[in-house]
Amino acid sequence: MIRKLYSFVFLIVFVAFAGAQITYGKVTYERKTNLYKRLKHWEDVKEWVKEGDKVKIDEFELTFTDSVSCFKPVESEYRDNFEWATSLNTTYQNKVTDSKVTFKKIWGEEFMLKDSLSKRKWKITDGQRIIAGFNCRKAIWVENDSSRVYAWYADEIVPGFGPESFNGLPGLILGLASEDGGTIYFAKKVEVILPKPEVFQLPKTKKKPVKTTEFREQLAKQYGKEKWGKAMLLNNFGGVN
Repeated sequence: MIRKLYSFVFLIVFVAFAGAQITYGKVTYERKTNLYKRLKHWEDVKEWVKEGDKVKIDEFELTFTDSVSCFKPVESEYRDNFEWATSLNTTYQNKVTDSKVTFKKIWGEEFMLKDSLSKRKWKITDGQRIIAGFNCRKAIWVENDSSRVYAWYADEIVPGFGPESFNGLPGLILGLASEDGGTIYFAKKVEVILPKPEVFQLPKTKKKPVKTTEFREQLAKQYGKEKWGKAMLLNNFGGVN
């Protein structure tokens, strides 16, 4: 009788533990950018970027709770000769207020973009892979008729946040990739640590927030007729940025 009681209690504890989900923590991502693919609209990119430097690696941290997240680049002590080639955005997402704020640098000047949370129609597939020790399911978002974005999310981690401003899946996105493989994010480490509230506080700035669509239209009006202007717009507002 006692043995059966112990077995029953163990079963309850095991099921409860197995069903436990992570609702807060910090993820460290590595982003690999193939500059030849990323900057393919720049006609002379191979003159600026040599073969040995075509893959650029950046690190980011995503701190999250079940309602808010902060995605930001990890500062490096090493000089980045190709800082101009990729975006190092900081993005805050808030499910309670249905808002996101992105701090984006273009030509050395920082801009503050404020919008509602992105609404994407994801197609969840049967594909699976292990990322940072978590079993992840594959989902696909069709950005346009010729471009897709692939995401791998972990059911065990409840908030549906992810790199940049990506969200909307049944679990945290631990992997993200453009269809051509030009930009790929993969989690290196997941830490279950309770974040401090100040992590999610927006930095003080005199910049006035502007909607992304309005900002993009403004840039397109000023520079969109030039080849380099079109390339700049695609580099900053296309794909997985």
